[in-house]
Amino acid sequence: MRLPSPTNRALTRVPAFLLLLWLALPATAQKLDVPVMDYSYPKEYTIGGITVSGCVTRDPNAVKLFSGLKVGDKITIPGERIGKSIRAIWDQRLFTDVRIEEAEIRGATIFLNIIVTENPQLASYGFAGTVSRSEGDKLRDAINLQRGQQVNEAVKANAVRAVSNYFIEKGYLKATARVVENRDTSLENSVRLQVLADKGPRVRIKDINFHGNENLTSAQLRRPMKSTKRKRWYNIFGSSKFKRSDYRADKGKVIDLYNEKGYRNATITHDTMRFVSPKKIAIDITVDEGKQFHFRNIDFTGNTKYSSDTLVRLLGIKRGDVYNKKKLDSRLYMNPSGVDISSLYMDRGYLSFNPNPIERVEGDSIDLEIRIHEGKQYRVRDITIAGNTKTFDHVIRREIRTRPGDLFDRSEVIRSQQQLISLGFFDPAQVGVNPRPDPRTGMVDLDYTVAEKPSDRLELSGGYGGGRVLVSLGLSFTNFSVRKMFEKKAWTPLPAGDGQTLSLRAQTNGSYYQSYSLSFIEPWLGGRKPTSLSMGGYYTRQTNGVSSESPLFQQLGIIGGSIGLGKRLKWPDDYFFLNITASYQQYKLDNWNSLFSFTNGTSNVYALQVRFARRSIAEPFWITQGSETSISVKATPPFSAFHPDTDYTLLEPSEQYKLAEFYKWKFTSQWFTKLTRSKSKHDLVLMGRVGYGFIGRYSERKGDSPFERFYLGGSGLTGFQLDGREIIALRGYDDLSLSPNYGSFFVNKYTAELRFPVSLNPSATIFALGFAEAANAFNSIDRYDPFRLYRSAGIGLRLFLPMFGPMGLDYGWRFDDVPGQPNMAKSQFHFTLGIDLGEL
Repeated sequence: MRLPSPTNRALTRVPAFLLLLWLALPATAQKLDVPVMDYSYPKEYTIGGITVSGCVTRDPNAVKLFSGLKVGDKITIPGERIGKSIRAIWDQRLFTDVRIEEAEIRGATIFLNIIVTENPQLASYGFAGTVSRSEGDKLRDAINLQRGQQVNEAVKANAVRAVSNYFIEKGYLKATARVVENRDTSLENSVRLQVLADKGPRVRIKDINFHGNENLTSAQLRRPMKSTKRKRWYNIFGSSKFKRSDYRADKGKVIDLYNEKGYRNATITHDTMRFVSPKKIAIDITVDEGKQFHFRNIDFTGNTKYSSDTLVRLLGIKRGDVYNKKKLDSRLYMNPSGVDISSLYMDRGYLSFNPNPIERVEGDSIDLEIRIHEGKQYRVRDITIAGNTKTFDHVIRREIRTRPGDLFDRSEVIRSQQQLISLGFFDPAQVGVNPRPDPRTGMVDLDYTVAEKPSDRLELSGGYGGGRVLVSLGLSFTNFSVRKMFEKKAWTPLPAGDGQTLSLRAQTNGSYYQSYSLSFIEPWLGGRKPTSLSMGGYYTRQTNGVSSESPLFQQLGIIGGSIGLGKRLKWPDDYFFLNITASYQQYKLDNWNSLFSFTNGTSNVYALQVRFARRSIAEPFWITQGSETSISVKATPPFSAFHPDTDYTLLEPSEQYKLAEFYKWKFTSQWFTKLTRSKSKHDLVLMGRVGYGFIGRYSERKGDSPFERFYLGGSGLTGFQLDGREIIALRGYDDLSLSPNYGSFFVNKYTAELRFPVSLNPSATIFALGFAEAANAFNSIDRYDPFRLYRSAGIGLRLFLPMFGPMGLDYGWRFDDVPGQPNMAKSQFHFTLGIDLGEL
């Protein structure tokens, strides 16, 4: 018989048919000597044995374990123990029915039988209806059904809910789903599930209507709803799909806008969605604006380090200003465009600083009391680094601007993160720092975490220009280690970890052109100060492609080298750099007449370049903020001044230019500004750039130098034209089409690009851009006009692969005609691999 359970009415009261059985039992029991259990009087028994019935795939011993009952346990019948055991087995959600019955009673010993009915197991499942194969793969992740799991009504209901929510989030608001269960005969107690889904039409938002708004227009309220947009012709990139999660977040942004405008108590009292057609909905939102509030009295309490006047001035909020919660929070905690009160304290060691603004409302005025908890000043105790599997600790530590014993400085910690990112060795998303303060000692430990990313590059570069194809193969090891070169174990496959850069490159255009170069950069010469050492050498050979035995053979050979020192300055601030580079180039001409003023002979260029720059850009490729401005001058010695009596016009050109002389000034500036701030970091970024260049001469007797002139137009990549000229890109125009064959002496260029990231994956970073630019080149100061320009605009794509470097594809439209070139196309593609579009 089934034992009573206090949790089951059938187990706590004896039904009528059991009473009849009870009346019939005494005679039979007396005849068979079977003891009769009297449920009116609880009695204690000892469990003599437990059996399990009904298990098909489940282990009976596991069922016993779930029940909590063991042989030898003492139980009272009727009592709570049996009910708890039934609940414990039921909570496993493996069975559709659970019973515990008396099998036999021997005096004070009872034998129990646990009877279960198993849920069927899932043999397989699939999708039908309007579900595509790709959607089916994504739905499998959403419903998370596993072969062999128990199938019950809750499992099927969860599957239906997951499928419906998946399609609703995709904009199919009428999506429905149901589950069909079929017996699987190949496996015992198994079923196959088929999820039948009907997506219905994709629903768009036709309109968003606001009601009750008197002080802010509906257009103003719709603007912050970035993820809930109306379907409009001009909304090219925005989606008009309705997503519940985005909609909830966007409603909060509407209230944030009201708070910024002083409506502190604004609320959304009601909102509804209604279908206006089978595929379109309208959203109605009713707001209660409340009254507009203004700041009145502003007081600081608890501040001892800084006076209240100083803090009020930094807060930037005056009596009578419209209440603005966003502005208040940014001035207290994190101001992206300037200093905030938290930064003021935390940059001076007050790590536990906390401002607590208390608002007191009277009428339409708000009195603000800001309670300052300054805490103690913390000093840095220890700095740990984790995650650097390739880069040595000292390379990271030298970029960290705080040292043990220094006062904690939040700005310096943030700057340290930026400098670690700018190294290019680590994934920017995984560079972090965790301060661990010790309030007892007033010390803080800084734990820096990094994640190495591929930084060395096998660079396959190529481009087309001037009717020729240039192929380049380069190896760039950006985290090289010279000191480990003689350690056999360090070659895995190359010695690395010291942050040095070793680059080797070979370029060819077949028999027309070959070039070989080698360069090395040590960013911290001596390892103690940020003084860089750079060295490089190259050899270039260019011919007209005919045999060297032919009298028509032409050749230009260039050999050169440079050595430079760079130093990070502390004045005007420590974003400034000074670089000094000494270089030598030798041009050897053999019947060469394509560029220079002489065809045979040798010319030597001894030059010194000084560059003064300020750079606050952290990211190496996808740049979102910061700027770089530089001014440089490259000059040769004024050799003609040492020979004032020499008339160079009477000399052969090869003698006139045997020692070249010139000076060259350049100014460039570029800056990056975020136009949006999204949680996904897919922000719209504006890049602006200007550049000016000028090359001059020391003496009219010597004349203009044939080297280092500017050539404007095209993509900045002109095949193998690397023979002493500086190429400036202007997309939309033919290569070198905006300068005469002998080059230009003045150039100016203006560029604006609107950039948006397609992929921020470190293994393949991609961003799209739209550009507008203008430039021109001139040959004399009399004709120079910085506003007489050739203009163009277009679109482009940039891709960065760690193993291959940057790649670019642009399509540009020119707006102006070029004199003497009537056949130039109105628009054209520009494609580059691993080569930038010129310094300007």
